Amino acid sequence: MRVIFLGPPGSGKGTQAKRLQGVHHIPQISTGDLLRQAVRDDSALGREVKEFMDAGRLVADHLVIELLLERIQQPDCERGFILDGFPRTVTQAKALEQALADRNMPIDAVISFSIELTELVERLVGRRVCPRSHGEWHVRFNPPRVPGRCDVCGEPLIQREDDQEDRIRTRMKAYSRDTEPLIGFYSQRGLLTRIDALGAMEDIAAQIEQRFSVAP
Repeated sequence: MRVIFLGPPGSGKGTQAKRLQGVHHIPQISTGDLLRQAVRDDSALGREVKEFMDAGRLVADHLVIELLLERIQQPDCERGFILDGFPRTVTQAKALEQALADRNMPIDAVISFSIELTELVERLVGRRVCPRSHGEWHVRFNPPRVPGRCDVCGEPLIQREDDQEDRIRTRMKAYSRDTEPLIGFYSQRGLLTRIDALGAMEDIAAQIEQRFSVAP
């Protein structure tokens, strides 16, 4: 099954994509990871990507799609894949749709994670991460055993700069402008299912499983 996860930062789509990957053995594909790996590999595509990154510009859509097409033709994608973080705009969605149609690999489903802005702000503002990458916690929903300290290494937990409230609201404005139109785009194609992203991880996972059976 080929699936796209849509949702604003902090909506939980990345967490659910990883869960789906583990349960159904279809890879989660993050375009950010693909871009960084291409640069590390110093491939021809990676060098083009690096030029955009070094200039502080968004990587051209055709390069991102080319990287995606390379990735989804690998053996672990034979049963399907989950696209997390792409497309971000209707223009990208149309280009991706055409590229996949040319390869007879259409998207089967799009899951949209819906969450109110106030809840999203609370989720992200309260998030704390280990500076040594041992994990993340939340001051309310998933507090560490010792307040303010990593459960693994004991280091003081930090708040990411992107998790400041003013930055969250700025990111949400960009999401509403660029990405929310995708909901209408995929709804018109009969692919969209909305998921209530408010609640326990297990409840959200149950919503996804209830609506979609990921075929082997």
